[in-house]
Amino acid sequence: MSRIAKYPVAVPKGVEVNLASGSISVKGPLGTIARAADPNVEVKKEGEELLFKALGNSNHADAMSGTMRALVANMVAGVTKGYEKKLALVGVGYRAQAAGDKLNLTLGFSHPVVHQMPKGVKVATPTQTEIVISGIDKQLVGQVAAEVRAHRPPEPYKGKGVRYAAEAVVLKETKKK
Repeated sequence: MSRIAKYPVAVPKGVEVNLASGSISVKGPLGTIARAADPNVEVKKEGEELLFKALGNSNHADAMSGTMRALVANMVAGVTKGYEKKLALVGVGYRAQAAGDKLNLTLGFSHPVVHQMPKGVKVATPTQTEIVISGIDKQLVGQVAAEVRAHRPPEPYKGKGVRYAAEAVVLKETKKK
């Protein structure tokens, strides 16, 4: 049995879990998330806990039971606390400005870069060189942060570009004669 699937997911007060056939939806103070359930995993609600069990003895069912448990735990955490990723712009003239559901970036190109935020993701710019991406879906927040970083990833010689706030960029030494 999966070690992760052994631990139940606690459902806090104010969070409502609906186990329909083939899907799991979690509703909380920050919003609602739904996900398709794996047919190889049995999900039961006992009191204020969700229990996960693999159906059958296959390796796939065992692996998916741990995966489903982790995904549902992330859903519960997302509707209660939410997720956020912080990005930093490093470079002369690199700026960011949030305008509604768009993020306007000046990254040293001859044109401005406009990144459209998907539904369910909010963006804020506390300063011109900081970006905060937040939402209730952990996967979507991480994906959007990766897409914004991909516009100008940190280069290895001066470290200029868009990086995660806690990211350590290892700089290369320049070529010597």
